[in-house]
Amino acid sequence: MKILVLADCESKSLYEYFTPEKLAGVDLILACGDLKWNYLDFYASMCSAPVLFVMGNHDPSYDSKACSGCICIENDIYVYKGVRILGLGGSMRYRPEACNQYTEREMKRRIKKLWWKLWRKKGFDILVTHAPAAGLNDLEDLPHRGFACFRQLLEIYKPKLFVHGHVHANYGSGFKRVDRFGDTTVVNAYDYYYIEYPEKNGNDADGTSSCPA
Repeated sequence: MKILVLADCESKSLYEYFTPEKLAGVDLILACGDLKWNYLDFYASMCSAPVLFVMGNHDPSYDSKACSGCICIENDIYVYKGVRILGLGGSMRYRPEACNQYTEREMKRRIKKLWWKLWRKKGFDILVTHAPAAGLNDLEDLPHRGFACFRQLLEIYKPKLFVHGHVHANYGSGFKRVDRFGDTTVVNAYDYYYIEYPEKNGNDADGTSSCPA
């Protein structure tokens, strides 16, 4: 399965200079937040693959009518071609009452409410978030700090793939596009990136990451 991941900025290469071959063979699109509705709708209209998304900390409140061509997977496990995909958007809370921001305790509460879905689906294969996990490509400042409960999800369920955004490539020299955490491939979806799922021939040098089977 060829997966296109998106997050945080509208890619000039992919969007403004779009050509059909850039979406050729894409089976699934995962959007990790802070992207305009019309940007996501563009891919939904130009590609037959479903567009699944979570909310970023700069996104407004979710409006199903505003992004009707895409599928919001917040607080849900969406199954596509047998692959279980869990969505948890938002960032660490750094502004009181801000939309799509959560304290560590609030995010833990969201995950706790998913117990029935996690039990019924017997876990998940891909975790899609906006913020990173604590200690995995996050930053020290509160707005870009990762959630410890995301790390716990990885430790317990051992998904094949964890895709997040929020940490931009221009934030510093420590940016990592692809990382590993145990059995999980971790991908920062900033801008856009292609992922081969599951792994075929390891990591490719042409902008494609492969995930272990």
